[in-house]
Order: sequence, then C-alpha cells, then structure tokens
Amino acid sequence: MAEKFDVIVIGGGPGGYVAAIRAAQLGLKTACVEKWLNKDGKSVLGGTCLNVGCMPSKALLDSSHKYEDAKHTYDVHGINIKDVSMDVSTMLARKDQIVKNLTSGVATLFKANGVTWFEGVGKLLAGKKVEFTNHAGKSEVLEAENVILATGSVPVEIPPAPLTEGVIVDSTGALDFAEAPKRLGVIGAGVIGLELGSVWNRLGSEVTVLEAQDKFLHLVDQQVAKEAAKQFKKQNIDVRLGARVMGTEVKGKEVTVSFTDSEGEKTITFDKLIVAVGRRPYTENLLSGDCGVNLDERGFIFVNDRCATDAPGVYAIGDVVRGPMLAHKASEEGVMVAERIANHKAQVNYDCIPSVIYTHPEIAWVGKSEEELKASGDKYNVGSFPFAAIGRAMAANETAGFVKIIADAETDRILGASVIGPSAGDLVQQVVIAMEFGSSAEDLGMMVFSHPTLSEAVHEAALGVNGHAIHKANRKRK
Repeated sequence: MAEKFDVIVIGGGPGGYVAAIRAAQLGLKTACVEKWLNKDGKSVLGGTCLNVGCMPSKALLDSSHKYEDAKHTYDVHGINIKDVSMDVSTMLARKDQIVKNLTSGVATLFKANGVTWFEGVGKLLAGKKVEFTNHAGKSEVLEAENVILATGSVPVEIPPAPLTEGVIVDSTGALDFAEAPKRLGVIGAGVIGLELGSVWNRLGSEVTVLEAQDKFLHLVDQQVAKEAAKQFKKQNIDVRLGARVMGTEVKGKEVTVSFTDSEGEKTITFDKLIVAVGRRPYTENLLSGDCGVNLDERGFIFVNDRCATDAPGVYAIGDVVRGPMLAHKASEEGVMVAERIANHKAQVNYDCIPSVIYTHPEIAWVGKSEEELKASGDKYNVGSFPFAAIGRAMAANETAGFVKIIADAETDRILGASVIGPSAGDLVQQVVIAMEFGSSAEDLGMMVFSHPTLSEAVHEAALGVNGHAIHKANRKRK
C-alpha cells in the first residue's frame, strides 16, 4: 500500500520548503519531493534561490562591491589602499560556502519539523497521487490528502543565442566565471542581467547590455528608471535599448553577436555572453494528462487567488503560477496554502509585494507606479526626497538616489513607493508595512524616525506627499 501523507509538496525551493515546514508545524504529516543535485552530486534543498539564484548572486554582489569601494571610494574617508586586487577563486569559494550553509540549514529545519524528504522527481497523477522516482530510477506512488506544486522556474533560452559551454551562458553559468572576462555581453536589462553585469563590471569587465525593449526598466517608476540609467552610465555599463539580437557566432573563446537597433544592423564581439532574458515556469513531466490541473496560455499553472488549481486538493505556488517571480512571494503563498489546508484563515496581499534590484545603488518598489496611476486616471499626490539631503547618507558617502511615495489624492492612502539609493530594499519595506496596515501618507509622516538614519528619507517623502517636508522646499499645490 502506498504511503499516505496529509500534504506532499513537489519542489523544495523557497515556496516549497516553506510550505512544507509550515504544514508540519500545523500538525500535518508532510513530505517534500526535491530533485536538485549540487556540484558534488549531492541532493540539496533550496531550489534556484539558494543554489544558483538569489543567494549566490548576492554573495558575489557583496564581494564585488567591497572590492569596488576599496579600489575607488575609500580614499574619500582618508583610507588609502595601494595595489588592491581580487582573488576571484576565493570570492567564488565564499559564495559556494554560503550556498552550502543555507541548503544544509533547510535540511536541518526539515528534520526539526518532521518533514519527510524524498530525494528525486515528483509527478502529479490523478486522485492526488504522486509518482516519486529517486535518482537511481526506482519509482513508487505516494498518496496525499493535499498536494502543493512548487517546481519554480528556469532561465528562458532564445534561438539566436544557444548556450555554448564556456562562452554563451545563462545566469547559472555567470556565477562561476574563473576570471572577469575582458569583454562581457549581457542579453537582457532586467533584474538578473543588471545584477550579474554589475558583478563583473566591478571586477574589470567591459560590460555591454543589449535590451530589446525601447524603454529602460519598463516595470519600474520611470523617474527611478531614469536615475538608474544615469548611475549605470557613470559605472561604464553600456546599456543599449532597442537592441534585438538576431544571431550569434562562436569562434574559439569568443562570440560575435549580430543585432539590430534604430541605426540598423550591427555586430559586437565578446569573450563571454550572458543570456538573461527572463525565466519561465518549470512544468516538464510534472503533470499527468488526467491529473486535472490546467495551464494557462503562457504555460503557468492556473490557480485562483488562494492558489488552488482546478483539481480539488491540489495547489500551486511561486514561479510556476501567475504574478512576479520572487522568492518572498513564493514563500508567502506557501504559508497561505499550508494554513488554509489546516483550516486557518490566511491570504496574501498581492498589492504589497516589494521588488528589489540589488545593483548599486539598489532599486526597490512596491504597489503602483506613477505611470500606472496616470494610465488609469486615478488622482494622486507625490512626495519625494533625495538622499543628498540626508545627513546619514552624506556620512556614508551614499548620496545618489531618492525615495518617492505616492498616495491617493482624496483618501491619502499610500498606493505605492519607489526607492533608488542605499539600502533601498530595506527602506521600501517600511512603506510595505505601512501599506499593509492601510496607512495614509500623513500616518507615516507622523511616525518618529531615528536620527541620523537613511530612513529619514522615507519620513520626508511621506511628509512631502502633502507638502509638509521639512528639509526641502515643497512644491506649491495647484
């Protein structure tokens, strides 16, 4: 007889492992199926985020930023360092150790919470059955009262630039360059492309980013996008908009890219090329034809606002369903589903999910942008405040960028916020909390913020929504 569980989760990334842990905490007999093998061929948890995504990329971003600071900005503090160099192998080893610590930590949490880990591949069958196949190829059928699909996403590949080992790589390959390539090309000026381009640019690569869109960071508030473009230009990252890649030719250890832009057909040669044009939901061999789960027209698993699929008792979360492909969104969906299975009330406020680009300066946003509100015809007020007028930012020599907060013109309820500057990812979270509680800009402006801190920019931007900013001149209201 097949082993039966209250909950089986297929996928052990930030959505899946969190769902499994929370389900187990709620007293449900829980299993998680995860197939990931690390570089050493060892089964690990954590999915893309912990193994080849969020965490290793942030490790490289942090290391490369410290090197950049030591080389170019410490002198303003009176710190003079000669002959600064980067040992790339040490940087990569540190990155790998962080990944190991994190993935082993999840395995420890599984043991502590009583989650059964099946190391291998899971496939959903009819009747909430899961076919599990281990890495040796042996299969068995597991049964569950509830199944959560959390298989995540994989990089999108494009025909004009097929991956070629050592020359044309995806985001995973770009985490392990043995040295900084002299000429680095990046296809795609999204989050992944800009972050990875930044890492190797700081280490000496001449970085050219080819972006098919005519608008830079089209999902971001365009005032922020304009400032970001200015900062990347200062860093000598060459972002070319409207550049559509037509083909690539690999010769030896270099690749020539053919593309078109407003001036016509062009070619450019690189030593390495990163393809970072986005990610797609990973559903290969996940669903049997009679399991009752349906996909939408874009290949995502179709779910309602509570992440339930068309098959009773089957749920899907994270990158494999609609919405932004963000680890924290997946985690919150995992908690919501686990709690709803246990008959607890739970929901995710999709209007309050922040996004962050971990370049320097950081870029973060939540809620509506000014462009979205203009398009919908909604009336709103805007407050913004530059880090150049914040004492703590001056002391840290981090004065680029600003905070921008938008509120409803009638109710003053905060509708969105954007930050470009130091610690943007942490600062935008303050506005996320305010929005979750339905705060007005006035509410946020009345709160006491520590001085001197970077967060005072949030305070002043909130005050500025209604023309009450203290440390800058306020615009006259019409």
